[in-house]
Amino acid sequence: MDDTDQRGPGRGKIQRMDNIAIVVDDLAAAKAFFAELGLELEGEATVEGSAVDRLVGLEGVRSDIAMMRTPDGHGRLELTKYHTPSSRDGDPSAPANTLGAHRIMFAVEDVDDVLDRLRPHGAELLGELVQYENSYRLCYLRGPAGILVALAEATG
Repeated sequence: MDDTDQRGPGRGKIQRMDNIAIVVDDLAAAKAFFAELGLELEGEATVEGSAVDRLVGLEGVRSDIAMMRTPDGHGRLELTKYHTPSSRDGDPSAPANTLGAHRIMFAVEDVDDVLDRLRPHGAELLGELVQYENSYRLCYLRGPAGILVALAEATG
């Protein structure tokens, strides 16, 4: 150990994952989708100013954010709608194996019920709902702004 290190053991280590942020084009639709999934709106804000510009490495940032919380209170999803500068288009139909593509997985009690409730909000299955061994019923779906969402229902 370097004797000039005054931080002590354990300092600087990760404490937890705080949230995942996803840029969306329609904040209201994204909030409705994730509320239907079971997340709760924790808060909303508009962020802008030089500190935000410096933080994200853009100029003239003005964005609305909505923080959604999982029912257990441990997970958070930050939905962000940029007004300025305008967001660059991504490929909302990119396949699951695209480099940098992100997938969020949620444990659910009844995957069929969740799918039925999310379809009116634009959810579309990527493949099929499958039984994986004797453990889970799993599916991938595409949500708002092309977000890949996985659902897992424990069966074993």
